[in-house]
Amino acid sequence: DTLGAVAVIGESINPTGRKKLAEALVERNFDYVLELARRQAAGMADILEVNVGVPGVDEVALLPAVAKVVAEEAGLPLCIDSADPNAIEAALRVVPGKSLVNSVNGEERSLRAVLPLVKEFDAAVIGLTMDEKGIPATAEARLAIAAKICDRAVGQGIPAEDVIIDPLVLTVGAEDSAASVTLRTIELVRRELGVSVNVGASNVSFGLPDRPIINQAFLAMAIHAGANCLITDPTKMTAIVRASDLLL
Repeated sequence: DTLGAVAVIGESINPTGRKKLAEALVERNFDYVLELARRQAAGMADILEVNVGVPGVDEVALLPAVAKVVAEEAGLPLCIDSADPNAIEAALRVVPGKSLVNSVNGEERSLRAVLPLVKEFDAAVIGLTMDEKGIPATAEARLAIAAKICDRAVGQGIPAEDVIIDPLVLTVGAEDSAASVTLRTIELVRRELGVSVNVGASNVSFGLPDRPIINQAFLAMAIHAGANCLITDPTKMTAIVRASDLLL
C-alpha cells in the first residue's frame, strides 16, 4: 500500500550504467548484490528493485536466483523489474510476500502478458504511460493510457490500489517541458483516477551538471504534485523525500 506515506524504491540493483554490478551478475557473484541490498535497507528503502538485464544472461534463470537471495538478506518487498514476462513469473514464484512488478504499459501485448501474472501472484504493478506509439507529448494523452491500464487491471480482478502509474520522466536536457508535463500528469492521475503514482527521479537530470541538486528539486515537486512512490537512491534521497512528505 503506497497511498499513505511516500514509498522509496531502492534503484541500485539495476545494471544499467553500473559496470561493477553488470560484471557481478554475469559472474553470478551475489556478494556485491547483497552489499547493495544491505546498503539500501540501511538507507531506509521501503522496497528494493531487482533488475538483472545484462546482455547475454539468462534472465529466466538469473532473476529468480537474485530476487530470492535479496529478499532473504534485506527482508523487504521487491520490485521485480524485467521486460521478459517469463523472468517475472519465475521471480514471483520464489519471492515471499507481495511483490511489485515493473512493469506493464499500454501496448496490447504487454497488457496481455503481464496483467495475468500480477493477478495470479497477487502482486502490485507499475503501469508506464506509453503504448505502441511511444511516450505521448501531453499530460492528457498520458492520462488516457493510465486510464486504459487501470481499467484493464481492475477488469482482471486486480485491486485499483495495486496499480501504480508511472507518468515517465524524460530528461530536461533534451526537452525543456519534460518535467512540467510529468508533473501535470501526476496531478491528473491522482485527481482523475485516484491511484498511486511512481516516479523514477534520476532520468530528469540525465546529461546535466549538478544532477543531485536537480533530482532533489524534482523529487520535492513530484511529491507536491501527488507522487507517492519513488524509484531513487535511498542512501542519498530518503532524507529529502521524508522532509518533503512531512511538509505537505
